Amino acid sequence: MQQIRDAILAGDTSKGDFAALEVPESYQAITIHKDEEDMFAGMSSRDKDPRKSLHFDEVAVPELGPGEAIVAVMASAINYNTVWTSIFEPLSTFSFLERYGKLSPLTKRHDLPYHVVGSDLSGVVLRTGPGVTAWKPGDEVVAHCLSVELESPFGHNDTMLDPEQRIWGFETNFGGLAELALVKSNQLMDKPKHLTWEEAACPGLVNSTAYRQLVSKNGAGMKQGDNVLIWGASGGLGSYATQYALNGGATPICIVSSPEKAEICRKMGAELIIDRAAEDYKFWKDENTQDPKEWLRFGKKIRELTQGEDIDIVYEHPGRETFGASVFVARKGGTIVTCASTSGYMHEYDNRYLWMNLKKIQGSHFANYRESYEANRLVDKGMIHPTLSKTFSLEETGDAALEVHQNRHQGKVGVLCLAPEEGLGVRDTEKRAKFETQINRFRNV
Repeated sequence: MQQIRDAILAGDTSKGDFAALEVPESYQAITIHKDEEDMFAGMSSRDKDPRKSLHFDEVAVPELGPGEAIVAVMASAINYNTVWTSIFEPLSTFSFLERYGKLSPLTKRHDLPYHVVGSDLSGVVLRTGPGVTAWKPGDEVVAHCLSVELESPFGHNDTMLDPEQRIWGFETNFGGLAELALVKSNQLMDKPKHLTWEEAACPGLVNSTAYRQLVSKNGAGMKQGDNVLIWGASGGLGSYATQYALNGGATPICIVSSPEKAEICRKMGAELIIDRAAEDYKFWKDENTQDPKEWLRFGKKIRELTQGEDIDIVYEHPGRETFGASVFVARKGGTIVTCASTSGYMHEYDNRYLWMNLKKIQGSHFANYRESYEANRLVDKGMIHPTLSKTFSLEETGDAALEVHQNRHQGKVGVLCLAPEEGLGVRDTEKRAKFETQINRFRNV
């Protein structure tokens, strides 16, 4: 593995030399173990510790199949799906691997007693399988996490509708929190040359998710002048949604939980910010009863900031805790677009405010191939910037996942894999200099 790392760090290794590099028989990776999937039984989600379930293991390099690539991973990042995997919620991901393994002899490779996790990467192509023509050994890439088979007609207008759509590293094996990763070649995109390895690894999942959820016609279809309420606006998802709103001529109303997170939103350029902790909103009276008076108080605060205007789009991902309030505060004919439920999956809301006011709830899940490409293109153009707050080593992935699980992070939490330190991988110094101020502002969230 050292030879591969040295070739990448040299920066001038030829494509032919990369093709000649020997791929090792095994590599180091972050895994969970199937025989431990009941280790947190009976515990509350909050008390489950990813450091106990995430292992730093030596694993075998998988067989390379048609349409696939093996990538040397320089950096990766933590997403909520890594946290869910590590605490075996809402169910063990081994059920995904078992189901995928039944699809074909080739997919059987994924059904193992361990799961290599991670849905982000930046790195270098080492090998490509039969039928791959767009990518060669030595190409510097990032990967989006959409894995589909595309054998059904239902996925050809929107690949997210493919019946065999999966999230790589979550519902498939051989993910990005490792020295090597196995991906479908159509997951690969050019690494923005002005970014470091760790910066380039961070946008993948959350940037594409935010693009589809907020900008795409498959999501909310945001337009200029829209008021967009963004929950968790300084976090991994919310920080990209905030950028898209500002970039697209909309007005973000940023919901945060501390003065420090409010300041992050101001650094991004947002002006309308609500610190929900300072306002002490209690949307639930108890575990089973919401408080509509708190919805009213929340709506009044929003109108004070917007000079009497209501919300066109609610960017939802907390789920159960906030969903009732989200439906209430959206304007007549407005949209509540949801991509996750980090506080609980069983949402409750007063349907009168939905049907009588012609509002709509739009589900959104990751992004299709074209949306992922467009989201990465905006990063490459310097219009959207990585929001990276902290970087860990691969061995420290458990600590990194705990930060996200306990919501102690801002923006994205990065992980160095083969990269020995931060700050490496910039290939276009002139372009870097052009965007240096903005990059550093967003890196230091």
